[in-house]
Amino acid sequence: MNFTPAGQSGLIDCFLLIKSVERKTSSKGDTYLDMLLSDKSGEVNAKLWSYVPAVHGEYSAGDIVKIRGALSSYNGADQIRIEKIRVATALDGLDPADFVASADYDCEKMFSELLSIAESFEDSDLKAVVSALLNENKEKLLFWPAAYKLHHAIRGGLLMHTLSIVRLAERVCEVYPFVDRELLLSGAILHDIAKTAEYETSSSGLATGYTVRGNLIGHLADGAIMIRKAADKLGITGEVVMLLEHMVLSHHGNPEFGAAVRPAFIEAELLSELDMLDARMFEMREVSEKTEKGEFSGRLWSMDNRKLYNHGRDDLSKSTKLF
Repeated sequence: MNFTPAGQSGLIDCFLLIKSVERKTSSKGDTYLDMLLSDKSGEVNAKLWSYVPAVHGEYSAGDIVKIRGALSSYNGADQIRIEKIRVATALDGLDPADFVASADYDCEKMFSELLSIAESFEDSDLKAVVSALLNENKEKLLFWPAAYKLHHAIRGGLLMHTLSIVRLAERVCEVYPFVDRELLLSGAILHDIAKTAEYETSSSGLATGYTVRGNLIGHLADGAIMIRKAADKLGITGEVVMLLEHMVLSHHGNPEFGAAVRPAFIEAELLSELDMLDARMFEMREVSEKTEKGEFSGRLWSMDNRKLYNHGRDDLSKSTKLF
């Protein structure tokens, strides 16, 4: 991680984002805060010992804080022992986006591209439903992550993941001309739209947890509900609405992965496969970047407990090519 030095060896004095914070009790009975802090360069664990809320203040995930403390190594990893801490204010002139990993492209540009694609549809029902849901959720889409953890859990990650799948879908339609292009692209654009209601997300663009609705309903079922509501509001009936609902409900492929039903037609199957492909490419790239050339990563739960090998033959720093 890159820190702004305080002028003395082992000391740091900088602004960092709180990714998580937990109040704990030491073996001696003292209360302390266990934090995970970050900036764009990475994460670091931090401890605020002998924590007294009235003295030190209250802190939550998503807060940007000014800290001063001692940086040392613990069990082979950096750790900060916090001496002073305060929440950043408007007078500090900070942009939350500067403290988190962000999508490779500007969110306004990605949103405009998706809306332009939807508005170009010849099918008036698909055009109306997809455009309406994009516009209705624009404010959140411009910074929302695609996950709480794992793939595209970054600022603007939801738009980046969505547009990536749309680009993949467009190429698939060139190879398989029998695919209903507008139906596939509609499903791709809307498949994760309900993640805007599934996560609690701070202004930094990182998810800090799940909403009550996210826990009870989930983005697959909620996405189908959103599609039905939009269609009803627009006065749209007919099979195409049901097809969109099915694509959203089935895009996780198997019930064991959260799908309500398995994909039952070509475009639903393609969406499920492309969703998995993009998610895994993102995760594999991230892990490979952190793994030395010629070495294996640790076992990854999200990748069927596999270890990944970094052969070093590719340039992992290249941006995802969306434009």
